[in-house]
Amino acid sequence: MKDDSMKVGSGGGFRAIWYTFKKGRETGSVWKLYKAMRTRNSCKTCAVGMGGQKGGMVNETGSFPEVCKKSLQAMVADMQPGIEPPFWKKTSIEQLAAMTPRELEHLGRLIHPVRYRQGDSHYETITWEEAFDTIAGKLASLSPEETFWYFSGRSSNEAGFLLQLLARVYGTNNVNNCSFYCHQASGVGLQSSVGSGTATIQLEDLEKSDCVFLIGGNPASNHPRLMTSLMHVRRRGGKVIVINPVEETGLVTFRIPSDPISLLKGTKVATHYIKPHIGGDLALLWGIAKSLHETNQIDLPFLQTHCNGHEDYLAALDAFEWEELERKSGIDRSEMESIAALYAKSERAVFSWTMGITHHAHGVENVQAIANLAMCRGMVGRPGSGLMPIRGHSNVQGIGSVGVTPKLKQQIFDALQEHFGVELPTTEGLDTLACMEDAASGKIKAGFCLGGNLFGSNPDATFAGEALSNLDLNVMMNTTMNTGHAHGLAKETIILPVLARDEEPEPTTQESMFNFVRLSDGGPRRLPGPRSEVEIIATLGERLLPDAKGIDWKQMHHTSTIRDWIGRVVPGYGKIAAIDKTKEEFQIDGRTFYEPRFGTKDGRAVLHCHSIPDLKGTGENELRLMTVRSEGQFNTVVYEEEDLYRNQDRRDIILMNPDDLQRLGLTHDQRVTVENEIGSMPGILARGYEKIRPGNALMYYPESNVLVARYADPQSKTPAFKGVVVRVVAG
Repeated sequence: MKDDSMKVGSGGGFRAIWYTFKKGRETGSVWKLYKAMRTRNSCKTCAVGMGGQKGGMVNETGSFPEVCKKSLQAMVADMQPGIEPPFWKKTSIEQLAAMTPRELEHLGRLIHPVRYRQGDSHYETITWEEAFDTIAGKLASLSPEETFWYFSGRSSNEAGFLLQLLARVYGTNNVNNCSFYCHQASGVGLQSSVGSGTATIQLEDLEKSDCVFLIGGNPASNHPRLMTSLMHVRRRGGKVIVINPVEETGLVTFRIPSDPISLLKGTKVATHYIKPHIGGDLALLWGIAKSLHETNQIDLPFLQTHCNGHEDYLAALDAFEWEELERKSGIDRSEMESIAALYAKSERAVFSWTMGITHHAHGVENVQAIANLAMCRGMVGRPGSGLMPIRGHSNVQGIGSVGVTPKLKQQIFDALQEHFGVELPTTEGLDTLACMEDAASGKIKAGFCLGGNLFGSNPDATFAGEALSNLDLNVMMNTTMNTGHAHGLAKETIILPVLARDEEPEPTTQESMFNFVRLSDGGPRRLPGPRSEVEIIATLGERLLPDAKGIDWKQMHHTSTIRDWIGRVVPGYGKIAAIDKTKEEFQIDGRTFYEPRFGTKDGRAVLHCHSIPDLKGTGENELRLMTVRSEGQFNTVVYEEEDLYRNQDRRDIILMNPDDLQRLGLTHDQRVTVENEIGSMPGILARGYEKIRPGNALMYYPESNVLVARYADPQSKTPAFKGVVVRVVAG
């Protein structure tokens, strides 16, 4: 652990400014990095969104400068020199597999197609022609149902739409985006509650609210630009209620570098910090609602007029016993009543959450319970209040909007056939985990991945490696190396180097978590070799399906053609067809609710009732584990080994309360094995960490995925990366 004198007591601050200069030196100069950041392209990291036609570092309200370490890290990674052919000859697969996620990321930019064949010891560089011939030839030899297609949230709307179209006219609905392993529970839960699977508010509504619930998330590390909005809430006297089993430094105090007062004095973020057990959120949410009910603070006219199921919901609140809610949440009744009283005084409340809510076997029910709580006081369907899932990757929401789901929305399906005459399959597509299961059994023989790190994103890492290595062919389109290029390699593995967003030869679009569509101009390529994602997909379409009904693959090389298709078939996206000419970035219609008329068939929201699962990991030698990202990390990409805000200098650790160290007969920094029925991690350092609730523990993702079971929420198919029961034994 770091020396006490080095401990970080707040997020952001002068360290963030120093870090900017450090990253600038890595690219050659701060000015060079600044110019790259200021181009008219959307930010490459989180879905809070910035950039586009207002220029980089500008958010949806026009605020400048909006920048964070994550956006700097992603940009600097794309500005690395290329990996030259000699590297592949001298560096074996075994050597790659021994590298950490950070070491792989820092090898440089991919600039040549490379291929690995099982039995070989190294990757080899190949030509683009060889790559296309191999991929098209293999896909032509297979039944479409023997393939799956996986999409990252970093790609553009155009690339996502075109690839899912290619997969479907090829003949399969095994079309998956990365949200199945992160926020799918948000989409399913919100759709079932308000008839729309995205945020019900815009960014400006967050800043107008007087009470923000931040549940199961750590935006100080993962979505730092939201901290500016939370600062504005606090300065207006608003409340920020954080619900998290861990006290995160940046959620207590954050110093926003672009605000002189905040930089010097710090901004106190959380007015109230509630620490339930991992998995205790559902009981806590019902407890807050029960307290509102018992004190007559529920807006009964709103429920009666605008919600279905309110009678059953109120009866369920009456039926819950406080003892059960306290036991299963780990929170005293008095504390739940205190939070309910704060909420009852609010006039404009926003409920936000991240994967601490969705990464559970009951993730959809967690989201429904949040929606229930918002509706209790009519906090959905009015300005300045609503529901706000804090999405991960910069275009993960857009990828879903343009059709990257196993089942197309009926409106998109019908419009594609009606307007363009394409022939689409009607088979039931598989979710991501089901595709992995079928790869392991041999039913699926080829995969095609548009960005991301499918291996690193999977639960049960041992199984994931076996499943992917069972494929005949796996194709991955990436800018840099990741663990999926070194583990779980198929009988034939091909990596295709792609251009970064700000290097695209034609404009592309992205959608923020606030349903705002931006236009990215692209720009000059930094290195010879990589190709546009759209160009690669269109070329593959020409090779694989030259006579596909209704599609001119030559025209599909142009993003303007793809946007015309999107504008004609995707609900709310009509303005995208002319966006490259009008430069008019836009809010998607039908998703922001300023009146209590929702996206359901009858316009009424839906209240849901739940039974609350027992708290797991209560055995004498057990801990409840949640996998987490570090401050120097974005999704599976690790930019820095240290976790600055938790004052940790390495990643091979398990953080637990000192009381648990004593209970388990361990000492600080003792080597242990962390294990369960899924897997085992020997040689881990057990560290005392006072900020986590006793009975709970943290380990870093994706390394700890070896401990995560493949059991998923039955409604969203999202695996339970949180609430993993583990044992910690000495040695």
